[in-house]
Amino acid sequence: MRQHDYLSLGPGGFHRVAYTDRGDRACREPLVCVHGLTRNGRDFDALAEALADRRRVVCPDVVGRGRSDWLADKNHYDYGLYTTDMAALLAHLDARRVDWVGTSMGGLIGLLLAATPNSPIRRLVLNDVGPHVPLAALRRIGDYVGADPSFATLDEATAYLKEIQAGFGALDDAQWRHLAEHGTRRDPDGRWRLGHDPGIARAFASVEADVELWPVWHAVRCPVLVMRGADSDVLLPETVERMRAGGPPLTVVEWPGVGHAPALMDGAQIGAIRAWLEETAA
Repeated sequence: MRQHDYLSLGPGGFHRVAYTDRGDRACREPLVCVHGLTRNGRDFDALAEALADRRRVVCPDVVGRGRSDWLADKNHYDYGLYTTDMAALLAHLDARRVDWVGTSMGGLIGLLLAATPNSPIRRLVLNDVGPHVPLAALRRIGDYVGADPSFATLDEATAYLKEIQAGFGALDDAQWRHLAEHGTRRDPDGRWRLGHDPGIARAFASVEADVELWPVWHAVRCPVLVMRGADSDVLLPETVERMRAGGPPLTVVEWPGVGHAPALMDGAQIGAIRAWLEETAA
């Protein structure tokens, strides 16, 4: 695994975006994996290691998360900036065509990019997100996303993540530890904090309705794989049925015992993505 970064330009000036890179660096058609709202690119380590035997896999930390910069003006954390940063990543990689795996927020970024004319996205995996996100789910997420708890030990931080991210599914201790190690930061006083800027919650302050992106969905032309947690409150069954009724070519895989969102650390989940990518490559 290689760790790199690049500069992207936003309303507040330049900021640094970090990413991990596996596989053949000469590949100009990589797989790009983008994480959820409070997470980071290391969430995809298991998926990236499994798929890097055949292709290049790039996993960025969206600005305000992981090793990427935090913004001085928290009002600038929005999808306009996120899509601009990801377009800059593709230019930085000299990627002419890409496959995209996006969890929650990362899926919405991919959806917006895939709907853009002349999009370089040729196949899109939406991990437990779609063109409709209910207000109730947004409020649930908003209740914790701006919190800034501190922990005396990494074990305490791990226990906290197990509680607020229980929807990831039945992960083992090593998997939870991996998520905690890369989803936290250590303060100079030795205490542990979550590894994202609490200021990303600013965008939730004005949310008063469901998110509706149906025109965006209908503008997508590439094949789409939806990975849905059977207990998800973000991607509802009726949303999936409406997606089936009109839009791009769609495959849906549902995972029992999982909420929002499948962690993509399980062999079966990784295998489903690999199989779909290989099948749709023909």
